[in-house]
Amino acid sequence: MSTATLPAGDAYTMELRRRYDAPVDDVWNVITDPERLGRWLKPVTGDLRLGGSFELDGGEHGEILRCDPPRLLRVSWLFGPGADEWPGTSEVEVRLSPGPAGDTEFELVHAAAVGEPMFPTYGPGAGGVGWDLHLLALARFLTDGESLDHDEFRTLPEGREIARRSAAAWGEAHLAAGGDPDHVAAAVEATTAFYAPEGSGR
Repeated sequence: MSTATLPAGDAYTMELRRRYDAPVDDVWNVITDPERLGRWLKPVTGDLRLGGSFELDGGEHGEILRCDPPRLLRVSWLFGPGADEWPGTSEVEVRLSPGPAGDTEFELVHAAAVGEPMFPTYGPGAGGVGWDLHLLALARFLTDGESLDHDEFRTLPEGREIARRSAAAWGEAHLAAGGDPDHVAAAVEATTAFYAPEGSGR
């Protein structure tokens, strides 16, 4: 977790890095082709070109700010009650580069304004846990072409354990970035309860 600046002001960033055993062109296609994107993230609709807008099935929406195939994609990212009243508060950028063995180095940076309404309750885990779960789904899709039902996965012991570990790890990152220990502890608890609520396991 680090800091950045958005149109709305100072922001914190969540940074995730993965290596996928697939060529850059294939990974680019998986993150930009609507049919394939819907198999690991969520179904998407909209005007999917530079300057156009998009909306995911879960309500996340925004504009396509930069598109440099097959290396860089940046979008604005709005989600949650009143999100449209907070323009410029959140952006997601994906950077791809070829790895040494024909694989792909994948980096996702999600910058969110410090004043956006979800941070006080959930901290960086608000988006961080969700991205961890989605990038796990991306890895599985690239490996075997299978889709992951996120709602179902979160009810399974494996999914709940991954969510709990992810929430704790984002809490550690928040502390390392100077977060108040009491706020961090409360945010980790709230994030864990959201992604792995008690009684949801099988």
